[in-house]
Amino acid sequence: QAQLVESGGGLVQAGGSLTLSCAASGRTFSSYAMGWFRQAPGKEREFVASISRSGGIRFYGDSIKGRFTISRDNAENTVSLQMNTLKPEDTAVYRCAADLSEVLTRQPQYWGQGTQVTVSS
Repeated sequence: QAQLVESGGGLVQAGGSLTLSCAASGRTFSSYAMGWFRQAPGKEREFVASISRSGGIRFYGDSIKGRFTISRDNAENTVSLQMNTLKPEDTAVYRCAADLSEVLTRQPQYWGQGTQVTVSS
């Protein structure tokens, strides 16, 4: 089973940038499709971004509009989310997720505990 630990969350002003990182342990990291979801208080979980096992396929949520970039480093067993032009609406707990598949599913098998991102206006 994959163990996922997120880091990099914090407080940032609207228009600023923040980079999240997810470190994975367990099976070989390159065996997993990886991604990020987020959930704000009182809101449902929302898909943010994913990257395929091979790194060649990326998907982003509808609300992202090119502001975020997901990447992975298999040598470091990490996946990152570079977030730019942050908006107050981006405020949420961001969770890293993984699947033993080429592409991340809508309900990933493995989850991190989450890291808080707060964007002030």
